[in-house]
Amino acid sequence: MVPQPQPQRGVIHVLVAEDDVLVRVALAEELRAVGFAVIEASCADDAVAYIRAGGKVDLVFSDIQMPGVLDGRQLAELIARDHPGIPVILTSGDIQLGAGLQTGLFIAKPYRIPHTVTLFFSVLGLLPPEGSS
Repeated sequence: MVPQPQPQRGVIHVLVAEDDVLVRVALAEELRAVGFAVIEASCADDAVAYIRAGGKVDLVFSDIQMPGVLDGRQLAELIARDHPGIPVILTSGDIQLGAGLQTGLFIAKPYRIPHTVTLFFSVLGLLPPEGSS
């Protein structure tokens, strides 16, 4: 039996919408380290503008409470309506905001970045690279 080459997965594009720059940069750095392309947005309004402009997105991770017209919940609702194939994971330090979400998954802050990265792989149906936790 001749081994067949494994298909290369394309680059996965993750849109991170988080107004806390330190949290956003730390997560984005870890995501890039495991091979994701990361698009950073400081608010849901910027995230929606990027998506509507045709930017490539395979997964959205968004804080719920951010400045601007839209919050993370509204972002998730817009994505579910207009781009139902894009999974959304929401986060907040206020776990009550995650209660009763109609769209997306929820992870409470403070979250462990390695655990969150593993969750991204799981949601996308991918195996994390060896050596990542």
